[in-house]
Formats: sequence, structure tokens, C-alpha cells
Amino acid sequence: MKLVLAIVNNEDSAVVAAELTRSGFIVTKLSTTGSYLMVGNTTLLIGSEDADVPGIKQIIQKYSKTRTAVKPTSNSLGRGLAFHDMESEVTVGGATVFVLDVDSMDKY
Repeated sequence: MKLVLAIVNNEDSAVVAAELTRSGFIVTKLSTTGSYLMVGNTTLLIGSEDADVPGIKQIIQKYSKTRTAVKPTSNSLGRGLAFHDMESEVTVGGATVFVLDVDSMDKY
């Protein structure tokens, strides 16, 4: 048995969770914050049999999109810097997936 932890961008989490549920997986959603921009993410917890992990990963990969975002720089406004020099584009989104072994699972 496995526990799949998938950290997904908030913009993709509803679609990813819906597709996993539609495919018969039980999904628990946790609101989380982190990464480079300290933006909202959703951590999905999915318990599954070992053989189901590739299908879970395929769904997560298919519905988790990367996109660009503008990140303000921490440079000070010194001489010669314009406002547009204070920003940089970074890639955000996608998913980070961890697969953990589970010794036992009980449901009460």
C-alpha cells in the first residue's frame, strides 16, 4: 500500500482532485503554503494500492500546468533602476509528488 502526497498549485487543485475522484480514488485536500513565491498550494493525500500509483501520477501530471508569474525583486531603488527592473518572471505551478510506503491503514 502507498500514500501519495501531491503538492499542487491552487489553480489546478480542483481539477486534479475531481479527476482523481472520478477515477475512483479517495482524495483528502489540505490547504498549504510554500515554495519560492510563498503562494497557496493544495496538498492532496491519496491512499492506494501499489499498482495504482502510475495512474495517479499520470492524472496529476496531465492536469497540473506550469505557468509564469511575476516576482518582485528585493533590489533597492538605487540610481539607474527603473520599476520594471524590479520584477522577474518565474515558472510556477505543476506538481511535486511523493510516494510513501504504508505499513497499515485502518478506517473506523
